[in-house]
Amino acid sequence: MHALAEWLVSGLLVALGAIVGTPARFLISGLVAQRLGETFPWGTLVVNASGCFIMGLVGWFAVAHGLSSGSAFWLLLATGFLGSYTTVSSFALQTRALVRDGEGWLALGYVALSLILCLGAVAIGNELASVLFAGIVGGVGR
Repeated sequence: MHALAEWLVSGLLVALGAIVGTPARFLISGLVAQRLGETFPWGTLVVNASGCFIMGLVGWFAVAHGLSSGSAFWLLLATGFLGSYTTVSSFALQTRALVRDGEGWLALGYVALSLILCLGAVAIGNELASVLFAGIVGGVGR
């Protein structure tokens, strides 16, 4: 395929993933905020942790199948969907707002909880994928 055509197809895959990821982030974050309140950024935390879990699944699958970061699978799900679904910029802004508002301990708790949940979610997603898909892929390791 011609370089321009490849670039356009790649961009389309990223855009298609983002078309789903962005409204998913908006809806999930909003629903969580409605249920738990907005004093603490629970919506962003849930989106980031669940996005990291999904990234664990996607990352394992990509490695198990030898897929590169330029593969259609990766462009659609990791770059497109998860790139628009997870909200690291919102995380940073909300953390800064907590600090600015004199809520330093709450900000520290939010950062710590985000790191623990998100890193843990990636690990759990990766482990779950290795169990669920090991037989399908022929026992590809971690």
